[in-house]
Amino acid sequence: MRATVYHGPGDVRVENVPDPQIQQSTDAIVRITHACICGSDLWFYRGLDNWQPGWRAGHEWMGIVEEVGSDVRNLKKGDRVLAPFAFSDGSCEFCGKGLQTSCVQGGFWGGKNNGGQAEAVRAPFADGTLVTVPPEVEEDDALLTAILPLTDVMSTGHHAAISAGVRPGNTVAVIGDGAVGLCGVLAAKRLGAERIIILGRHEQRLEIARRFGATDVVTSRDQQAIDEVLEMSKGGAESVLECVGTESSMDTAIAIARPGGAVGYVGVPHGSETINLGKMFMSNVTLRGGVAPARAYIPELLADVIAGKFDASPVLDLTVNLDGVPSGYAAMDNRTAIKVMVRP
Repeated sequence: MRATVYHGPGDVRVENVPDPQIQQSTDAIVRITHACICGSDLWFYRGLDNWQPGWRAGHEWMGIVEEVGSDVRNLKKGDRVLAPFAFSDGSCEFCGKGLQTSCVQGGFWGGKNNGGQAEAVRAPFADGTLVTVPPEVEEDDALLTAILPLTDVMSTGHHAAISAGVRPGNTVAVIGDGAVGLCGVLAAKRLGAERIIILGRHEQRLEIARRFGATDVVTSRDQQAIDEVLEMSKGGAESVLECVGTESSMDTAIAIARPGGAVGYVGVPHGSETINLGKMFMSNVTLRGGVAPARAYIPELLADVIAGKFDASPVLDLTVNLDGVPSGYAAMDNRTAIKVMVRP
């Protein structure tokens, strides 16, 4: 089969690799129908993560089950399934607590494992990981596209909103106008936020943010952005969604949080490890978040997408086939695309 393989900074290639095979009785083999390139993929693409040549790419995908191991009970050949970006056994302590990203036997697609930017994938712990898409959805291409962001960015935006304690009537600030930040706006709106301030710099993305529910836009950065948010919110936002992961974005998030408020952080940390504990201490600001347990959120979010309550698919603004994956990375790297959908 063909799959996306990392060779070095700026160098991903679609190559022939061995077909996936059932290795454990709990595995499934899935033929990929939809996948994505993620903003977090740009970290290794730019050489900022310690990736090794030969590793596979792609942690957001959906497909059709082709084969199941002898101990798979909840899936069968022909089922359409959605995969959260991490696989998990569904039976350990942390899976039981809805924290599947900390599963003791789990892991993440791509890297040393099979990736979703490919024709097929071996899915470990298929029963614990994969979510079946209802049959009535299977022929609705627009609805399938709306479901795809649940694999990562919509679930991650939701995690930021939940971690920041968004509730009806809140004032919310969202830092970042990438796909996760835009989905954070949508998640905050879904949870009843009254005012949503987005901090970003790209007009095309900010227009999507407005469609998703943003009421205010701040295009400045650092101290100027902090001053603007504090002024327009009269002292800070009750809930802040940090969706970037840099030192600047985390500093801004803490600075614009209202006393007694909360920051939900989901940006993959790259330089943001040092945080302003003094400011948090003096303002009683709570910091929560981390890697999103998408498997815990998908059933609830999937039901709402199918019911037509929200649609995050506008973040998927470029579609490529498998051969187009390298150009898709380049488009996201130079910011001519927000998020790329891959249709193998």
